[in-house]
Formats: sequence, structure tokens, C-alpha cells
Amino acid sequence: MKPAPKKWAPLAPEAWGPAITKRETAPAPKVEVLAVAKAPNYPAGRMLISSPLEINAVLERIPEGRVLPMADLRFSLAKSHKADYTCPLTTGIFLRICAEATEEERAMGRPGVPYWRVVRDDGDMIDKFPGGVEAQAKKLERDGVEIFRLRGTPKVSDLEHFGWRAPPLGKKAGK
Repeated sequence: MKPAPKKWAPLAPEAWGPAITKRETAPAPKVEVLAVAKAPNYPAGRMLISSPLEINAVLERIPEGRVLPMADLRFSLAKSHKADYTCPLTTGIFLRICAEATEEERAMGRPGVPYWRVVRDDGDMIDKFPGGVEAQAKKLERDGVEIFRLRGTPKVSDLEHFGWRAPPLGKKAGK
């Protein structure tokens, strides 16, 4: 049986690094209604613009040994807000902010969230994460996720086996 996780006191704002500041001070999630499609990834409908805090709340829940594909992350966030879809661009930006904030927290001896458990929809690693794809692959391997290398590029071996679907968040996530 694992020991209970240590409860950390909140960091004072003056101790925040730049990524923690971005995560903690970003606007709350909002749903925008697009009357007409802006592009193939932005069809007409209710589009959620999430927040780094809300994405952080999802990341905290990903079990060790599992991965969350980006499409499933966006689907879960949209469902939580009764939106048709989640903006793919801002989700990627906010995910990177969460990753960088976690690395700032880890440098202070705090655990952060397991951002490395989010992968691209085809199982590829995310090159924008701190340390790049190799660092993400090593962290996933330590978590027990099987990684293979296709022409030297790390990839999750079996998304159906290692994949995880995030349940919708409650009302308080993301402010």
C-alpha cells in the first residue's frame, strides 16, 4: 500500500516562477459560440476555451501506467462544459504551461502533475514538453508504459491497452 501523498502548503505568489504564474493567473474557462466555421478544426458550434488550472486538474487524475491521448483530453473538457469541442490550439498551449509549471515545482522539491502521461492521438510523444520526446518516453517507461521506437522515434506501443479516458470534471475545476 502506498503512503498517503504529502499535503503541500500553497506557494506564495512571490515564489512562483513564470510558468506557475501563467497557470495560476490565467482566465477561467469559457465557451464561445461560433456561428460559422472558422477552419476545419474550428467548426460552427460551442467551443470551449479551457484553462491551465482545469487541464492541471485532469492531469492530476491520470493513473500511473496509463496515458491520455490529446483528443480524449479535449473531449473530456468539452463534456464538462456541455460544449461541442475544445479549442485544440489553446489546449496545447495550456498543456505546455502545466508541464513547465510542474518542472518549476519539481525544482522546488514539490511533485507537480504527471503531464508526460498525455500523448498525441497516435501514441507519439509531445515534442513541446520539457526535455523533448526522449524525456517523456523515459518518464512513461518508469511509469510502466511500454514504448517502442519507430525509426528512432518513441511511441506508446498499444494505446488501447495503456490509454485512459478522463471522466468529466466537477464544477470547481479550473476556477
